[in-house]
Formats: sequence, structure tokens, C-alpha cells
Amino acid sequence: ELGWMESVPYLDRPPSPLEFYREWVSPNKPCIIQNAITHWPALKKWTSVYLREVVGPKVVSVAVTPNGYADAVFQDRFVMPEERQMPFTDFLDIVEKKVTSPNVFYVQKQCSNLTEELPELVCDVQPDIPWMTEALGKKPDAVNFWLGESAAVTSLHKDHYENLYCVISGEKHFLLHPPSDRPFIPYELYQPATYQVSEDGSFEIVDEKSADKVPWIPLDPLNPNLEQYPEYAQAKPLQCTVKAGEMLYLPSLWFHHVQQSHGCIAVNYWYDMEYDLKYSYYQLLDCLTKTVKVL
Repeated sequence: ELGWMESVPYLDRPPSPLEFYREWVSPNKPCIIQNAITHWPALKKWTSVYLREVVGPKVVSVAVTPNGYADAVFQDRFVMPEERQMPFTDFLDIVEKKVTSPNVFYVQKQCSNLTEELPELVCDVQPDIPWMTEALGKKPDAVNFWLGESAAVTSLHKDHYENLYCVISGEKHFLLHPPSDRPFIPYELYQPATYQVSEDGSFEIVDEKSADKVPWIPLDPLNPNLEQYPEYAQAKPLQCTVKAGEMLYLPSLWFHHVQQSHGCIAVNYWYDMEYDLKYSYYQLLDCLTKTVKVL
């Protein structure tokens, strides 16, 4: 059934916990949920003026890259961003183009940065999504805050989380692949490295020499090199746009590539996945794909 989904379906209301688990979590199917976060104060309050007043000059972690790609393959390396500690107001100046920079800035630290770095904003959303918490019988492992420039792009990858992605302002553009597309999606091992700023302000790529190689997807799904990765022609990506006030349920193990409108604000909730039959199926598919390539 996953192989012929032509679009991501919409729900016009948040489901009951049982309905959500039965219809979406268990079959591992994505959906966009409307009217699930319309009561959040953040939808009206989270303007630049408000964020400046509430968060102000507080120092936060900001991912900085020369090209907008953090945690992505570049020059045969898996390159992570510079994690710059900077006042939140300075970051807003860059997003609002009051200050110009040749680099790309993105608040995207995925360590529950909403609760850990920006607790002043939690009261404007929710610490969890009650019907999801009841459906899964657990609280989220992390609640993350996202705000950045339109040039910031999330490369194709998957997560071991059930993800509820809530857009507060602007739009997020997702390209999705179901786990069943794994045979058509290339993985390679890469030396991990990090962007570091040199004295002249330019970036250099510095290897993390003691770290193990990282398996990552080198392919750009927006401009795939089918000569190098011909199998990808058999994959069937889904594309969807999540608008302000909407929530995307992104199931665990789904591959996703993400773009955004400039200054888009979002909050996502990561619930740990169940390592059940779905996970076993994916592991089998992954092993078979690797074996076929060796043969």
C-alpha cells in the first residue's frame, strides 16, 4: 500500500489516540493534521518582536554553514555545521536581514532545544501532544525548536522516531520516501568532519579523526544523479507542504528531505519508535540491499 500513495492525506481534526495508532502509527503512514494546534498561543504570539522581548540576548546554539547544508555529504565528507553560541537577538538580526552574512544560519539543535535552551517559549505550545502521548504510552524524548533562513536545507535521511512536526509560521516543504524505497536509496560511509571558521572568516572542513565513519545518503533528491545512482529512478517520492497551523505526522524510518520559507518557525516532537516488526522488516530490507550490492 505504501508503494502507491500518490499524496500525503489530510485529517481535518486531531484523531483519538486509538484511531491514530490504528490508522497511522501501526501501518506507518504519514498524514497532515489540521486544527490540531490552532489553540496554541504561539501561532499568534511568535513574532520577531515577541521573540526579541521574551528570549532577548540569551545565548543559544546556532548551526552555521557556508552553503545551507548541515549534516550532509560535501567533498566526500559527512560535514556537520559549526555550532556557534550567539545571542538570539543577533541571530534574529541575520534572519531579518538587518545584518548581512555570506553564511547560512539555522537554529536547529536537536537535543530538545526548546525545553533546554528556550524554556521561556514552552508555555506558548505544549510540552507534549496529549493524544500522541496516550497512543504510544510515553512522553516525547525531545521537543525541538526550528527557525532559520530559506537557504538552510535538511539533506535526505531517516530517524528512529515518530515525529510530529508543527509549523508555527511560514511553510515547510517535505520530500518523503517510505522505508520500502530503501533498495533504491544509496548509502555510503563517510569520514565525519565539521565546518570551522578560519581567521579570514572563511570556512574550512576539519576531520573528526577519532570518530567512526558515518553512513549517509549522498544523493540530492531534488537533482538526482541517475548516472551515478540509477536505482533511484525506481523510487517514488512524495512531496507535501506543511503550512502554518498544520502538523505533519512523519512516521519512523521514513526518509525525508526538508526545505522551508525564509524565517519559518516550527516545533517538533520526537517520540521513540517501537522496535517491533516494522523495524525488523526495515533491517531485513537494509541487509538484503547491501548483500545484493556486494554480489
